[in-house]
Amino acid sequence: MTIRVLLADDQALLRSAFRVLVDSEPDMEVVGEASDGAEAVRLAGERGADVVLMDIRMPGTDGLAATRMISADPALARVRVVILTTFEVDDYVVQSLRAGASGFLGKGSEPEELLSAIRVAAGGEALLSPTATKGLIARFLAQGDPADDGRGPARSARLSALTVREREVLVQVAGGHSNDEIAERLEVSPLTVKTHVNRAMAKLGARDRAQLVVIAYESGLVRPRVE
Repeated sequence: MTIRVLLADDQALLRSAFRVLVDSEPDMEVVGEASDGAEAVRLAGERGADVVLMDIRMPGTDGLAATRMISADPALARVRVVILTTFEVDDYVVQSLRAGASGFLGKGSEPEELLSAIRVAAGGEALLSPTATKGLIARFLAQGDPADDGRGPARSARLSALTVREREVLVQVAGGHSNDEIAERLEVSPLTVKTHVNRAMAKLGARDRAQLVVIAYESGLVRPRVE
């Protein structure tokens, strides 16, 4: 199956570089380019994109707003958004995850990292750049009480719907571990882990693992460690 990729960046040179890289892979293709968020949302639907590489800062509709629009549209439920960033300490990053982005990747990453991120996002099996993603989430959520936005208590209450094993798996997911790693840690099969992850996502209303991580932190199930 070919992964259909949409490029959203206001810099034409970067889009061209990403296009060459993506189109060189036999299992993926670029189906469109957008120079702002509004165009990205429109093309995501028109071109049937599986993954959108989204620059967070663009003129007009930025990447954050575009991510929210994609996540809120039932017709685009299958579309995964990967935010491209320089890993700066920027509140937009966590807001993007809360809005529905599957994760983020540095623009200075190696080509193989970018290609791997696209495949991971399309498969929905793990967070993108787990170490950096987990670290940034922890840094931002450590700055304030997760309940300050009014959603913490509601999220905590929703955790009551999870079984003990589902909670255990959620803690491991929040730690950035893959299904295989979780299976080894809990001494169960990867298929069992996948089943628990899918059930937790359904019960918590999360569209992917990235949102599961945010919910785990916001609800207080996992506490960020400040080094």
